Amino acid sequence: MRNPFHLVEFSPWPLMGSMGAFCLTVGLVSWFHGCSMIMYLMGILIILLTMVQWWRDIIREATFQGYHTMKVSMGLRWGMVLFIASEVLFFFAFFWAYFHSSLVPTPELGLVWPPVGIKPLNPFQVPLLNTAVLLASGVSVTWAHHSLMEGERSKVNQALMITVFLGAYFTFLQMGEYLETSFTIADGCYGSTFFIATGFHGLHVLIGTSFLTVILIRNIIFHFSSNHHFGFEAAAWYWHFVDVVWLFLYISIYWWGS
Repeated sequence: MRNPFHLVEFSPWPLMGSMGAFCLTVGLVSWFHGCSMIMYLMGILIILLTMVQWWRDIIREATFQGYHTMKVSMGLRWGMVLFIASEVLFFFAFFWAYFHSSLVPTPELGLVWPPVGIKPLNPFQVPLLNTAVLLASGVSVTWAHHSLMEGERSKVNQALMITVFLGAYFTFLQMGEYLETSFTIADGCYGSTFFIATGFHGLHVLIGTSFLTVILIRNIIFHFSSNHHFGFEAAAWYWHFVDVVWLFLYISIYWWGS
């Protein structure tokens, strides 16, 4: 009897991806020690090519070959849930480092937080605007999801374009914010925790924006239906996760930490 699972064929992409990750890691270490960037750039190129071709194969399996049965889709959902849970723990480490230093400042920091000599950003200027931008993008991606379930493809495209624009606008604002800061990542534990936490969140915004852009293109070329659109749901879940993390960053680092 035919089982409901998708038994994948042999694929070169896991091996290619691991080779790319190896080249990227070794290349970064070499670059940090003053050597050439060639291996670093080669690693990035291999990873990007692997991503495009591996995800292309998955889209073919789901959209054209019909391998993603209800059982397979449920497994993919649990995989996305576990991935987001791992991302929560990833950011938890940064918050732990931040509160470890800020709740009980050491004498080296002047026994105060922010440390002596650090001028924090005003939380009611660009950070507040960024908060409004991300919250609005959460509303628009939810609008797109409900429109997709109702079969309103034109509204889905409109809502996704708004979401992608807001994600790009957030990145533009954060870049301007970084250029205006009076401190750097080298300025003690405040600078390192600030830029690591907000910088990794900014990287997640870039990834989420790229994710939603691909979903927009797939919707334009009729890859989704009202009852079969897990790719869209995964992107929406990821984007909501990015929104929630930013709220915690804004409240703890920008507002309370200032």
